[in-house]
Amino acid sequence: MRWIELADRVFACRYTELDQTLGLVVGDTGCLVIDTGTDETHGAQWAAAVREVTDLPWTVVITHAHWDHFLGTTAFPGADVWAHPRCTAEIVDGAGAQAESWAARYRESGRDDLAERLLAARVVLPTHAVADRVDLDLGDRVVTLRHPGHGHTDNDIVVHVPDEGVLFAGDTVEQGAPPSIGKDGYPLRWPSALDALLDLGPRIIVPGHGEPVDPGFVRGQRAELAVIASLFDGVRSGTLTVDEAVAQSPYPEEATRPALERGRVA
Repeated sequence: MRWIELADRVFACRYTELDQTLGLVVGDTGCLVIDTGTDETHGAQWAAAVREVTDLPWTVVITHAHWDHFLGTTAFPGADVWAHPRCTAEIVDGAGAQAESWAARYRESGRDDLAERLLAARVVLPTHAVADRVDLDLGDRVVTLRHPGHGHTDNDIVVHVPDEGVLFAGDTVEQGAPPSIGKDGYPLRWPSALDALLDLGPRIIVPGHGEPVDPGFVRGQRAELAVIASLFDGVRSGTLTVDEAVAQSPYPEEATRPALERGRVA
């Protein structure tokens, strides 16, 4: 792990596995932990790292319902856990299947230890809902949890630290790899979700995977996703074949074809 101090008492923590980035915001009466990691072992390591920075009571926010962001929550006992209502529903319905799917991937790559850790992780459900916006008082600073609209999923939550101009974007922004549209993404709506992020005026945006970026990077990713949205719409309307759309994509075929072939009205 590697700490990055983004601003006064605002931190990102970088992990090599999955190129993941977790977050911590500290006030004078409490701290906010942004995502809890991939499994109970990772969660415990993350919780211990947080405790090296602060011993204040912790609150947790889960940015969306993908396993690598919530399966470490057992390591944060007693915490209020905030998430979008659809995130909670997806964790209830899909956590087991996600764990099994990724455990199979780990086994195929000879990483049985990570597979076993993943399958052993207990699910802790969120306790509080963020349908649109919630302001959390950490003492001397207020941090805002927002649902920016459909993008990487239908349950994304971003974390705005307005006094320092820092925004934790979850997987609505990704650095180092193309944004993951997959089966849960909404390519037609994702550009608007990024507009909502940029409208907050952040100076630093922290992706769920990759290094912190600036607004120019997000504007560039928004332009790329607008191209994907246009291609998706072309395939859906029949004016483009999937192969034609893949050839015009700003992203590699493996990042583009699954979304285009899904045929989802998103």
